[in-house]
Amino acid sequence: MAASEDTRAPQLLFVNPTPHVPNSHLPVLFYRSVFENVNEEAIRTAIEKHGWMKGGQWGTYKVPHFHTTTHECYAVLKGKCSYGLGRSPLDQGQGEDKGTGKVIQITQGDVFVLPAGVSHAAIESEDEFEYAGFYPEGSVEYDMNFCEGSPGETEKKAANSAKVPVPKTDPVYGESGPLPGIWSEVDRNRG
Repeated sequence: MAASEDTRAPQLLFVNPTPHVPNSHLPVLFYRSVFENVNEEAIRTAIEKHGWMKGGQWGTYKVPHFHTTTHECYAVLKGKCSYGLGRSPLDQGQGEDKGTGKVIQITQGDVFVLPAGVSHAAIESEDEFEYAGFYPEGSVEYDMNFCEGSPGETEKKAANSAKVPVPKTDPVYGESGPLPGIWSEVDRNRG
């Protein structure tokens, strides 16, 4: 079995915008140790059966970037990593202690889903860290933004990111999984 049968609620990580990164009003969803069988093929099959298609596989990528055209799901295939969310190298004097950005510790078997607009990059990794990226079926191909835009450009990118629709399925648990409900509720409460 690929994913645990008990639908464990993901950890919700809200990441505030910065002058150079739109981030999102939607939370990053972090599923810890969700895959018992971390075989690459089993993970790909499990996530793709829920309508999220594999778009690539990478090792340590330390360049902060974000996408405005699609949401993104990462499944950790091996190793472990300190992974940064929500910051630009240009965001001087900001950090988790000031409400900007997060650092998560990810390891083999973890899955996290990034809303469009949230910057992300590896900080430090070990044990031949490798992960695969998945995107909602039918979504627009991802664009690359390197967190260096002006505040005005960032506002435009935030508006583009906010137009990406909430996926109909959760990449780990499918139609009955928590992602659509959590993100739709956040949207409704936003007004």
